[in-house]
Amino acid sequence: MSNPIPRVLLLGGTTEASRMASVLAEAGVEAIFSYAGRTENPLPQPLAQRIGGFGGVDGLAAYLRENAITHVIDATHPFAAQMSRNAVCACAQTGVKLLALERTAWVPGPDDDWRSVDTLEAAAAALPPAPGRIFLAIGKQGLSAFATRPEQFYLLRLVDAPAFPLPLPNTEIVLDRGPFTLANDLALLRRHRISLIIAKNAGGEGARAKLDAARALRLPVLMISRPALPARESVATPQAVLQWLAHGAALGV
Repeated sequence: MSNPIPRVLLLGGTTEASRMASVLAEAGVEAIFSYAGRTENPLPQPLAQRIGGFGGVDGLAAYLRENAITHVIDATHPFAAQMSRNAVCACAQTGVKLLALERTAWVPGPDDDWRSVDTLEAAAAALPPAPGRIFLAIGKQGLSAFATRPEQFYLLRLVDAPAFPLPLPNTEIVLDRGPFTLANDLALLRRHRISLIIAKNAGGEGARAKLDAARALRLPVLMISRPALPARESVATPQAVLQWLAHGAALGV
């Protein structure tokens, strides 16, 4: 009796998810790429796509059943904690197999000037009392945490222009999409006379150029630690995911 052919739900939105989509498509794996819908013009993918939320754990569990999903690959951003928690619970409810494609967290080197904080609010509280020029490299989610520090100048780098007024009065926005380069980030920090960087510990290579630039310019970094997630199996490469899928399934890899 042959093993079942997997039908995969890929929870995406990251550079790693796009790479995973290409690997799945090349391997002929039937898969659906799911975007959360926070980006106005998401990158096209070589898989069937869906955009938007599921409606919590119950909604995701219903989707898995209705679409005969056998495997879920969680390749969301490390700070998309609620989606990852929902995936753990929904897969446990339905018996669907779950694997996280997880970026390795960034670690400071001997020449880095990092201070770790647990939350956005803690990062805002840790800002120096004197007005500075801050590269707030956290995306557009959670900006309200810094409304308590309106005396600071904030540089934001976003994929899409914000649809609503920002809660920060002294802000400049740069529209750009990664991956970013060291040369460009050095130029960005110099041009805007940045004195401090606030970043989430997203890991990976696509957005680490700002940290290399901070080291080169001897700038301090407030690094927000990753949120805690339930225990789950994880790997670091698309090839490892493909091997996981092939184990016990009808894949020619």
